[in-house]
Amino acid sequence: MINKIKEIILIILGSLIFALAINYFAIPNELAEGGVTGVTMITYYVLGWSPGITNFILNGLLVLIGYKLLHKRVIAYTIICIIFTSLFLHITEGLGNPLDDTLLGAIFAGILAGVGLGLVFRGGGTSGGSAVIARLANQYLDWNISKTMLAIDLLVVASAYFVIGGEKTMYTVISLYIGTKVLDYIIEGLNPRKAITIISHRSAEVAEQVNKKMERGVTVFSAHGSYTKEAKDVLYVVVNKQELLELKRIIHKVDEQAFVVVHDVRDVFGVGFTIPKAS
Repeated sequence: MINKIKEIILIILGSLIFALAINYFAIPNELAEGGVTGVTMITYYVLGWSPGITNFILNGLLVLIGYKLLHKRVIAYTIICIIFTSLFLHITEGLGNPLDDTLLGAIFAGILAGVGLGLVFRGGGTSGGSAVIARLANQYLDWNISKTMLAIDLLVVASAYFVIGGEKTMYTVISLYIGTKVLDYIIEGLNPRKAITIISHRSAEVAEQVNKKMERGVTVFSAHGSYTKEAKDVLYVVVNKQELLELKRIIHKVDEQAFVVVHDVRDVFGVGFTIPKAS
């Protein structure tokens, strides 16, 4: 029950942030958006229709289409998101003012939209519209949610070109790209680390120094060279970005000939990271 309350709070908070992205930054700077929100913005520019009301009607129709295809919990959370997003869009309508620099408006519209949608997805819902389609594609085709949304959004933005013009459309593309990257970080984690694979003839010494000087655990894999058939141990260690330089120094000091590969890691959890080390 507590988890459900937390999820609903995330969805409501995400809906508010997304609505602010539209009404505080996007619309005042005559930018567009993707999916149903983009359609509501176009109708606002052309016909003066309220984004909140139009958003509620169009998303309601899409939810009816996806009702039998999505899990009941997702549908329930999506309905909550649509209701609150439409409400917040209506309440905050006319709140923002155009900025002197449209690029700043595009950047912050993208950041807030990405954070808002990310919180909604973290809560287990969708914002409706292209998000429903993206969620279906993810569930049944294993497509990346954010990239699928970006493709759909770009189609809508291309249509907005005839309303807002070429320059504002290009700013909108920048905003969408930023929103997609922020969405990825929110969904997949805000805990970036570096994973390092180390192949060395002195792997035991390297591991010992990492344990001793950095207090980091090291995983050891048994391997052999394809050409030489020589058996050797491969080390795998995950560190903070700030620790990477120190780790490189340790490796270089122990074995200058070591082969090292550094990988970007989006999210890490467990003992020593999000779970405290045992005392």
